[in-house]
Order: sequence, then C-alpha cells, then structure tokens
Amino acid sequence: MKVSRLLVRATIGFLFVGHGTQKLFGWFGGGGLKATGEAFESLGMRPGKRNAAAAGIAESVGGALFALGLATPLGAAALSSVMITAIRKVHAPKGIWVSEGGFEYNAVLLAVLFGLTEVGPGPWSLDALRGSERAGLRWAVAQLALGALASTAAIAAADRAKAAVSAEAARAPAEDEATAQSA
Repeated sequence: MKVSRLLVRATIGFLFVGHGTQKLFGWFGGGGLKATGEAFESLGMRPGKRNAAAAGIAESVGGALFALGLATPLGAAALSSVMITAIRKVHAPKGIWVSEGGFEYNAVLLAVLFGLTEVGPGPWSLDALRGSERAGLRWAVAQLALGALASTAAIAAADRAKAAVSAEAARAPAEDEATAQSA
C-alpha cells in the first residue's frame, strides 16, 4: 500500500500539473492562456483569461502538492475545485459517460482525491517526512467542501462578470440613441 499511494499520487498529481501548464503556457499541446481563455469565455467563465489562469494555477500547484504529498488536503481541494467546475460547466448536461462527453472521468478523479486524502499520502510523502500528515474522513470531506465552495465562487464571479457585460451592452444603444437625439 505504501508504493501504491505514491504511484497513484504521483501519476494523478503530475498529470494535473501537465493540464495546468497546458492552460498557462501552452505546453504539452495546450492552447496557453489566450486560447484557453477564449474557450473559457465560450463556457460563460468570464473573463476567460483570468479564469483560465486560475484553473491552470490550481491544477499546476494543486497537482504538484498532491504528487509530492505536501499539504495533501489543500492540493486535493485545489484539484477538486477544477473538477467540480468542469462537471458543472461542461460535463453534467451530457450525462455520466465520458463517451458522450459526460462527467465519468471527473468523478473518478474526485473519488481518488477524496480517498487519498482520507487514507493520507503515505509514508513516502513530504507530509510524512515533515510530520504534518493530515488524513481522515474529516480532512477528505473538508477538501471536497472547499473545492465545491471555490467552484461555486468562481462560477458566481463569472456570472456577475457576464451580467455586467450584458448590462453594459444594453446601455450602449440607449446612450447612442440619446446622443443622436441631442445632436
């Protein structure tokens, strides 16, 4: 079990680092902030570039923390926030199965994050080396709750930004008409 936890942590964590750097820098075939920001805009996550940066940082930093077994609940919470947001904004309307674009894969990742937070990162982790390993059901629930809260905050902020842009667009024609009438 010692090696298994290390293997699962490192595999999932470093793959998340890869996803994050795809978003941030365009590494590993990613689009970088510009293209990823545009994709986020199309999902209603405005401003797209800021949300893409937040997701990329959460995946990169959270993935590294998780892989190294350092501040494991915090790393898991960062990753959970991205997965929950992906489910809510992209995958949930498509159902469960990944073959239909659903949230199956995201749910598996959330389950692994939860499970490894509950059992702890193991003896081959920086948390164990530092004597700061945090594990157990409460930590697992807390990281998932924090991830859900962060997801909710990100979506709410994007919705407010979207509403502000819509309100500005609605005001512009009225201001143009008022200017034309006064001329």
